[in-house]
Amino acid sequence: MTDFQSLGLSKTLLKAVASEGYTTPTPVQEQSIPPLLSGRDVLGVAQTGTGKTAAFALPVLQIMERKKTHGKRFIRALILSPTRELAAQIDERFAAYSEHMDVRHRVIFGGVNQNPQVRALQKGLDILVATPGRLLDLIGQGHIDISRVEFFVLDEADRMLDMGFIRDIEKVLKLLPKRRQNLLFSATMPKSIAKLAGSFLNNAVMVDVSPKEMTVDRIKQKIMFLRKADKRRLLVQLIKEEKVKCGIVFTRTKHGANRLVKQLDQSNIAAAAIHGNKSQGARTRALAGFKDGSIPILVATDIASRGIDVDGITHVFNYDLPNEPESYVHRIGRTARAGRSGVAYAFCDDTESGYLVGIQQLIGKEIPVHSGHQFHFIGAIPKPGQKPGKVKTGGQSKSRPRGNRNQQSGRGKKKSNRSRKSNSSNNNSSRRQSPNSGSRRKNRSNRSNN
Repeated sequence: MTDFQSLGLSKTLLKAVASEGYTTPTPVQEQSIPPLLSGRDVLGVAQTGTGKTAAFALPVLQIMERKKTHGKRFIRALILSPTRELAAQIDERFAAYSEHMDVRHRVIFGGVNQNPQVRALQKGLDILVATPGRLLDLIGQGHIDISRVEFFVLDEADRMLDMGFIRDIEKVLKLLPKRRQNLLFSATMPKSIAKLAGSFLNNAVMVDVSPKEMTVDRIKQKIMFLRKADKRRLLVQLIKEEKVKCGIVFTRTKHGANRLVKQLDQSNIAAAAIHGNKSQGARTRALAGFKDGSIPILVATDIASRGIDVDGITHVFNYDLPNEPESYVHRIGRTARAGRSGVAYAFCDDTESGYLVGIQQLIGKEIPVHSGHQFHFIGAIPKPGQKPGKVKTGGQSKSRPRGNRNQQSGRGKKKSNRSRKSNSSNNNSSRRQSPNSGSRRKNRSNRSNN
């Protein structure tokens, strides 16, 4: 059996690993640490919960310890993360692993006052964990210099691209020195990630840990068909019947998360929401309450599906099925961690059956159906031969509504005066002149979350 000592770690790091209770390396650690210690680039396919933070943090710390620098400290390792929560957790892990080392590290992200971050940077850092938006902001202000970085880690790369950070990543890459060691980790490996990896990894070692094999086998999954209007009542019933003490409920939208928290409160269930529109203080308090048990239910959008690392989560509720099948795997991966088992419920209404088809194709099996509840609705069951994706009812897609409410509900209404027609014409003209405005708005929104 492989142990951490056989991977070539120093006595200092072995002591830190033992303090954390680690005994046997996970597959991603076993495959990543030796090549990283030898100076190779690594391309890893692994999701949160597989131990990948230790897989890159331990060798980075060891090489930094072996090649000490003198004089004022400068940023030697840069780790980019898509969300504040994940960035904070990575920094916490660096703190634990470097407990017996003379290393300074710091996490920076948006949504909070930058002054404490700037003061820490001015004192000198060895390791910087950051989200792209705040990093580029402080670089632009002259507070951060990454021209001497020796290790560059891009974590959750597929999530980065989903959130529209590709241009930010490209800007960062241009500012880094050409000679450095690179690490890229991604939960999935679509063509876009492969192309990104090829742009800056050099003769990288491929480490592939399938997320399906790592999570699905230990999780008791159940799919429940019902009408959308019955979802809240079923959720309340399950939480109370199963006496859930630590569970996550995933919704598709931020407003849906806020609304559900209020509804759960009316049913005497303590819950808190976490999503991109919440202030950093509110998100920190929600996570702290969830971790200490004072808040048993966390209601989250997919921003949290890869950013919450809590070992005691027993239940995951897919209140809304995700548009992207991969997100389902990441969501349910919040439970069954550290060798434990877990339960994952998925609610499917008649507009989401196409999403279910895609999910089942991805995981390679059908999710067991739980029909023994009072809200069971056969109209939500996928039809034979149904294709994955959108479900159309009445000639209109229910899964991804486009346009505003007036456009959706008043298709047959006509403007009653010339001024309305004129305004409509001007608006259309404006839209034609700015075809990428929607994309820019999306990217600005994503950056504000970091």
